[in-house]
Amino acid sequence: MPSPLRGGIAPALDAITEADLRRDMFAMGGDAMRGREAGTLDEMRATGWIAERAREAGLQPAGDDGTFFQWWPMRRSRLSENSQLSVGGRSLRMWKDAVVLNAQNGTLDLPIVFVSDTAALRSADVRGKAVAMVVAPVPTQPLDQFTIRGNFQATLSAMIRQRASAIAQAGGAAAILINDGSPILNTALDATAALTSRGQYGIDSAGAPTGTFARAAGGAGGAGGGRGNAGPAIPTVWLRTGMLDAARASNARLTALTFNETFYYPSGNVIGVVRGTDPKLANEYVLFSAHQDHDGTRYSVNGDSIWNGADDNVSVSVAVLAAARAFVKHPAPRPAIFIWQGAEERGLLGSRWFVGHPTVPQSQIIAVLNGDMIGRNNPDSAALLGAQPPHKNSNALVDAALRANAELTHFKLDTIWDRPTHPEGWYFRSDHLPYARAGIPAIMFSTLLHPDYHTPRDEPSRIDIAKLAKMTQWMYATGWIVATAPQRPDVIPGFKLER
Repeated sequence: MPSPLRGGIAPALDAITEADLRRDMFAMGGDAMRGREAGTLDEMRATGWIAERAREAGLQPAGDDGTFFQWWPMRRSRLSENSQLSVGGRSLRMWKDAVVLNAQNGTLDLPIVFVSDTAALRSADVRGKAVAMVVAPVPTQPLDQFTIRGNFQATLSAMIRQRASAIAQAGGAAAILINDGSPILNTALDATAALTSRGQYGIDSAGAPTGTFARAAGGAGGAGGGRGNAGPAIPTVWLRTGMLDAARASNARLTALTFNETFYYPSGNVIGVVRGTDPKLANEYVLFSAHQDHDGTRYSVNGDSIWNGADDNVSVSVAVLAAARAFVKHPAPRPAIFIWQGAEERGLLGSRWFVGHPTVPQSQIIAVLNGDMIGRNNPDSAALLGAQPPHKNSNALVDAALRANAELTHFKLDTIWDRPTHPEGWYFRSDHLPYARAGIPAIMFSTLLHPDYHTPRDEPSRIDIAKLAKMTQWMYATGWIVATAPQRPDVIPGFKLER
């Protein structure tokens, strides 16, 4: 174990052990948790597991009503599977026989005109009609090289959107895309149905569009509400192989009665605290943040349908547990509060809820140390986001993190991902963001993306436990510096997030 920082300012590093991290990683990130999808019993199982580990660690409850929990309502809006759809007189089951995109509440009854390809749109009379077209697959990644981008679901669903957009631009009132005989297209339809049928989520998503494409995987969270990509401007029906004759029949029509339905699900934050030793600083909280949810059970890739999210974000969830044990062993003058937030993958919902409904006064949260994905890539590399303008909102907090790294963990820091010009917009995709927007000093620790990101391959066996331990030490030591500093961290005057 590395020696403490100079001056003895990280006194409980020995409470952070690889054995504890490995045990917790395989428990929370294993198949038994089924990927912890927000709004499901699987997420609630993880929530209960974390709360019990927090209690065992010696944390005091800091949630609602004297508990570790802060429950909040998540609203889901989706296109109902009981909507009615027929093509050429053949009734179709929603999400089984067809994926329906961009359909709003209402009815359709349109004549169908068949065109051979997008080039034929220029000469065909398609205005005001449902336009049917056969689609063939385009090249996609091999399954054994499946990544978040370029995979069969993302690539083929994007192709469907492109065809539908071309039909819309030609004046068509609806698009009907029919798979040719290629099995991969029907597989992609199934995968897209598994994602799109979930609909949209939000703290209050009333009126959110349904039936739009959801990505196979999001970021390590999203800055907006939900995970959908923008759909085409017209109702679009994606059909399996075998529907060509029905669509080409004489006087064939597209009829539909579509309607949205809305559900409320509970999601939860787990919150615990270690009280400080200095009564004068009892109301200055250093907050450690992780999100507990991931993608759950989705479509199968190479025989695996559980998207475990071991790095995203079990790695930080267990790191925060370990940091909590360190603070319990040796409390700091200031209190440390630990929060495991729900539904980050739905659009930072848990952190947005907590910032709006904090269990301690928002003005008493003096620093937020958030992490997202800290267990992969080169052993000596890492990143600190919120460390440079325009994302930087506190000199003292960033200085504390840089000092802890310089004196203890010695990571080579990647600064590129913290720039506003980076195409991933990584700073905007995790739970520190709502705190920063509220004017609270906030930073994010990460070891960045890798090919297993948001795939079923993000499993506990692939985590670098030794690196995870070092990242945990870095987060803990940074928090210790802040919790023992003479002054609370500054907020840079005029801070305004830009991108």
